[in-house]
Amino acid sequence: MRVRTFLVWCWLALGVVLASQSAGAQQAPSEQPPPLPVGLDGQLARWLQVRGEFRTRIEGFTGGGFVAGNDDSYWMDRFRLNATIRPTPSIGFVVQAQDARAFLKSAGAQAVPLRDTLDVRMAYGEYGTRNSVRVGRQELAFGEQRLLGPVSWLNTARTFDAARVTFKRTGVQVDVFAASVVTIQPDTFDRSGGGNALYGAYVALGALVPNQSIEPYFFWRVSPNLTVETGGLAPLHQATTGVRIAGRLSSNLDYSTEVAVQTGSVGPDSVRAWAGHALVGKTFGAVAWRPRVFGEYNYASGDENRTDGTRGTFDQLYPTPHDRYGLADQVGWRNINHIRSGIELRPAPKWQLSGGYHSWWLASATDGLFSAGGALVARSLSGTAGRHVGQEADAQVGYIYSPQLQVAAGYAHVFPGQVLENTTAGAAYNYSYVMVTYVFLGDKPAPRGR
Repeated sequence: MRVRTFLVWCWLALGVVLASQSAGAQQAPSEQPPPLPVGLDGQLARWLQVRGEFRTRIEGFTGGGFVAGNDDSYWMDRFRLNATIRPTPSIGFVVQAQDARAFLKSAGAQAVPLRDTLDVRMAYGEYGTRNSVRVGRQELAFGEQRLLGPVSWLNTARTFDAARVTFKRTGVQVDVFAASVVTIQPDTFDRSGGGNALYGAYVALGALVPNQSIEPYFFWRVSPNLTVETGGLAPLHQATTGVRIAGRLSSNLDYSTEVAVQTGSVGPDSVRAWAGHALVGKTFGAVAWRPRVFGEYNYASGDENRTDGTRGTFDQLYPTPHDRYGLADQVGWRNINHIRSGIELRPAPKWQLSGGYHSWWLASATDGLFSAGGALVARSLSGTAGRHVGQEADAQVGYIYSPQLQVAAGYAHVFPGQVLENTTAGAAYNYSYVMVTYVFLGDKPAPRGR
């Protein structure tokens, strides 16, 4: 009852905020918000730009772990302050301080990924314009971020200590990097290393085929102390080779597809895994609210036998997974068949509405179900729990009052299928959130990062 009451108040609060801004929503599409006063626009000097952002999100769930009565609701906030120093057009330094906290949480941990008290999230130097070198703590994001991204949805988000070189020519961009993921330490300075390393090359070809982007890539991951299928620990040496192709087939028909193959070893074990993604969307521009409907399929291999020395579970690396396989984030890109259909609407220039339906099946009945973050949710070692995981229905609304203020809310309901009913208590899972992002210094729009 406490959670339900809390969520009702969340939705009422959202309604009050949106209603109070209704006059702004009636502005003509061409009308621009007034500029910020000098100083508050973040341009403190010709060579110094600052940006401050505050994001707060209230969220709650019922049926955590698919157990009835395992409910929680809590409040998170995140402050970020950026400073960009650019003494010349080709030399730049960026520092981002972040303070992320959570309140009123009663179930589960209150640390990562909810809390990281005052810390330096990014700090890097960059040289060059068309071709550039960037060294230091930074975000890495490529393609649709299914394998590599900052997952900005999380209260703490992700960065890397990395060196990155970018080459640009007309219609071509090549990025080469060496990185180590930063591990969040909620009460001390965040650190990378520990034997974890990621090396990669990502190529974006935008001129080979009109209106299409062809993006081949290669990632090499090294990590210590993984469990060998036949016993003991050994380091991971893993190659991920893939290609993403996306673009438009016509003015109102878009698509994207991606395939990644993994090979390598964990001591005596061999790695043999792969994953694929395909999406087609159509926009009805002449219809009210400009609806875009889409269909999507995702696959990631699983491990058929956990003792045969061949590792078949696809490794999703360091993705931005939020809302890619369901808004509730109960399913990730590992050992899964995923079908999705959805619709996106724009009833007014400042409003965005979307809804989706998801259905999931295990790729291998003897492997586990993994969350969006890659954690194991459930597993039937004998493979007798079935393959159908369940279904999800979700809906979201977003309102952009101005470049400084954005409001969003969403709701998801997971209907457990055979796998969840046989490996967990089988309760339905509900998730709801209300989020406000406010840029209090600087005039750049706040990102909608997943």
